[in-house]
Amino acid sequence: MEIRQLRYFLTVAEELHFGRAAERLHIVQSAVSQQIRRLERELEVELFDRTTRTVRLTGAGSRLLPHAREVLAAQARARAAVDELRSGRSATVRLGTSSGLGTRLETILAEFARLAPHAHLELVTAATDARLKDVRSGGMDATLLRGGRPVPGLELLPLWQDPLMVAIPARHDLAVRAAIDMADLAGLPLRLAGPSRNPALHDLVVGSCREAGFEPVLGPEFTTAQDTLASIGFGMPSWTVFYAPHAEQLPVPGVVFRPLRNPAPVMRCCLAVRPDPPGAGLRALIEACHAA
Repeated sequence: MEIRQLRYFLTVAEELHFGRAAERLHIVQSAVSQQIRRLERELEVELFDRTTRTVRLTGAGSRLLPHAREVLAAQARARAAVDELRSGRSATVRLGTSSGLGTRLETILAEFARLAPHAHLELVTAATDARLKDVRSGGMDATLLRGGRPVPGLELLPLWQDPLMVAIPARHDLAVRAAIDMADLAGLPLRLAGPSRNPALHDLVVGSCREAGFEPVLGPEFTTAQDTLASIGFGMPSWTVFYAPHAEQLPVPGVVFRPLRNPAPVMRCCLAVRPDPPGAGLRALIEACHAA
């Protein structure tokens, strides 16, 4: 069984037409047909049902398809890894970051350095849509994405889930509790980034309030963590939310952080990548993100 035969098989399986497959492969149709027949003889099964009008995968062809994809993807990864070594270059991997990562970002950086000591991980800060556009175009290798909403043209690799913690004034009556019910925040102004700035977080928090039976009273918009927490701690009583790994790094005078319950909102985080076989640097980044 040859790599070439599997590539021809996969192309015909995608096109379901020998002529179009030959055009994609830049060879004559007879060469495609010949290699498919050789592969069928070796496997002792027919891979396609052929008529004068249609081409369809047989049951055996459908069973072979995912394995053919896996072999070709492994070949591409092997070639990319050797190309990197042969060129002697120090690879740079560009990662789009998300806010509120806390200690997770430190883990990613440390694990990437361990897995790819000769590569450089460059962190890129930009709006969500800009980061996704850069990943699609190849300007970035990957980006962390909150919420996990479907993104056309990109693959989302699930990573972790972060609980949300509420930040309230230390002087507030609720501050003595170990955890706070969402319903107890009704009537207290909520400082939250608008839906255009952070749609995933906005929808999660507002949806959790509604699930708890109330419509949140929106106060001044969340600006920066420093300014917003200072206003909560020493200004008019209000509340906001932080991802738990970020809250753990924010001891702020006048403010306490408490877990939320009934419901307990949780934010998913994914890694958005192109659906191409990853090179060695990106594979190291994926492993580092899973370690976090």
